[in-house]
Amino acid sequence: MTSALRVLAGKTAREHIQQKGLSPDDIKVLVGASGGPKWFVLAPLDRYLGGDYFKSRKTPLQLLGSSAGAFRFSCLAQDNAPAVTQRFLDGYTQLRYPEGSSAQQITEISQQLLAHVFTENSIEQILNHPTMRLNVIAARAKHINSSERKALQMIGLGLTASANAVHRRLLGGFFERTIFHHPKDKADFLSVRDLPTQTVALNQSNLIDAVMASGSIPMIMEGIKNIAGARPGNYRDGGITDYHFDLPFCHDGIVLYPHFSSKTIPGWFDKGLRWRKPNPAHYDNVIMLVPSEQFIAKLPNRKIPNRKDFSTMDDHTRLKAWRMAIAESERLSDEFGNLIANPAALLAALEPLN
Repeated sequence: MTSALRVLAGKTAREHIQQKGLSPDDIKVLVGASGGPKWFVLAPLDRYLGGDYFKSRKTPLQLLGSSAGAFRFSCLAQDNAPAVTQRFLDGYTQLRYPEGSSAQQITEISQQLLAHVFTENSIEQILNHPTMRLNVIAARAKHINSSERKALQMIGLGLTASANAVHRRLLGGFFERTIFHHPKDKADFLSVRDLPTQTVALNQSNLIDAVMASGSIPMIMEGIKNIAGARPGNYRDGGITDYHFDLPFCHDGIVLYPHFSSKTIPGWFDKGLRWRKPNPAHYDNVIMLVPSEQFIAKLPNRKIPNRKDFSTMDDHTRLKAWRMAIAESERLSDEFGNLIANPAALLAALEPLN
């Protein structure tokens, strides 16, 4: 049977596996990208990682997520992570948006989803988890990008896209990266300064708002305003600054990055810029787990689920396709589990991460 999973590794990561193999405690950072429903193909992997793979871990693991990645990792950082992940998955696949929904309505539906995932003890579990350290990224909007008026947002986003096309650094004139970090064991990536960046410790008062802000898509949802502990302002989707990430994740150790594509795009406005790629040095110690092209070709409509499915499919067709994709994606989790149990097979499966 054709492999469903590809394992891509940077030079340092490959050398580590060649010399020492790979144990759960070798991994210092787990990365979760933006991408909306694309994460469905990673859901079985999330359940495995949050359950059997990391269950005996003794050292802190930094979870870094933006947008959908932030939602996913808020599940992994709770007790009984596989069950919470499944609860999130069930809630997400059941989402319905009435035709012509306003940004306020979509925001309220998303807040209901988060309320479905979080119990009364969830925040305490995340803040006091023995090993999982949740970190989520949101973008503080500047100038007219902070407006909820769509006409002004369109102008602001157009100006942002133009400036970003000239140089990614200019993105900082329109949005400020905000890393809401776990209050314990601060991560290496908190020192990143390629863009204006503020760091804010998560607490009882801001955790839910931070996760919600990280997935608040401009033009589609309302931002989250004046989050406790952060600079005053309107906070939007973390993928704006960190779509698939272009930052140094950690100085030592291995980074594990389950992703829905072998391609990584630094920021939201870089999607159409073929020349804009992450710094290869940032991926030197990264292991990426990605679905193979052969696997994707066997999914419904020969593609990974995405946000456009809400508008191109009726609810029944969309839900059927999503459920089939999720069921097929169990293969990714099974194959990774088999590779972990067989170091020689893992080594043989490695591909260079370019």
